[in-house]
Formats: sequence, C-alpha cells, structure tokens
Amino acid sequence: MVEGLVYSIALFLIVQRLAELALARRNRQWVVALGAKEYGTRHYPLFFLLHGTWLAGWMTEALAGIPQLSSWWPLWLLVFGAAQFLRYWCIYSLGHYWNTRILVIPGATAVRRGPYRYLPHPNYLAVALELAAVPMIFGCWVTAAAATVANGILLLAIRIPAEEEALKLLR
Repeated sequence: MVEGLVYSIALFLIVQRLAELALARRNRQWVVALGAKEYGTRHYPLFFLLHGTWLAGWMTEALAGIPQLSSWWPLWLLVFGAAQFLRYWCIYSLGHYWNTRILVIPGATAVRRGPYRYLPHPNYLAVALELAAVPMIFGCWVTAAAATVANGILLLAIRIPAEEEALKLLR
C-alpha cells in the first residue's frame, strides 16, 4: 500500500511538473510577444537538477527497505495540500504572466493580487513546503533536509536576487 502511494505521488508530481512546463512555454510566448525580456537564464537548469534529484532522492529513500508512512504523515500530507493550494492560487493570480522563468515586460505594472498582496514570492513558499513535506510523508528526512537547504541556497543567493533586479523594470 505504501509503495503504491510513493508511486502515485511521484506520478502526480511528474504530470504536474510537465503540465506546468507546458503552461510556462505557452505563457512565455505570450509575454515575449508583448516585449518581455528574460533574466536569470544561467541558473534555470539548476532548478531542474534540484527537482529531479529531490524526486529520485525521496523515492529511493522511501522505497529502501520496507516502505512506511511517517507517524506524522497526516500533518505532512496537509502541508503538501496547502502547498498545492498556494501553487495554484499563484498560477491563477498571475494568469498569463505566471512562468517558471524570470520574464518581465519593461514598464508593465507588477501583479499585486491573490497571494502577491501578502508575500513577494509566494510560489517559492509553495515549492519550499512541497520539497519538505512530500519526503516527510514517508519519513525521508535526509531528502527533505538536503532539498530544503539546496532550495534555500538557490533561492536566496541566486533566484530571488535575479528576480528582484528584473522586477525593478516594472512600475
């Protein structure tokens, strides 16, 4: 049963990520047609590496030996659900402007609706929650800790500064 849950969550995440990449590609074409410029392209592959390693890591850790749920799995599943809600609220709120890349239309107005009224980078919070919660459903604390630290370094040292610099072009 637990093994099936590992594969089900992994399949859900893979399909979700592929759908998000397709949406991002479509949205990118739309904003580029409006004059958007892309920033931070050099670090973009690092996030693919992080997410791929994270997925392989928690699956390997969960399936090593006898797969089992953490005694706190309901809490971690709730955190995962909250992360999904926040992720889709971000996507909905940004509409065509949502992307996995840093794309800015110079002179445009920054979006300040949905979760962006309360937090400057709510999608990153959703991802951080997910990176910690999913492995912890299965008690995979090594993957949860490693992914959380790696994500924090990438976000705080590279991604958010690049995004903040690009957002200065907005009104």
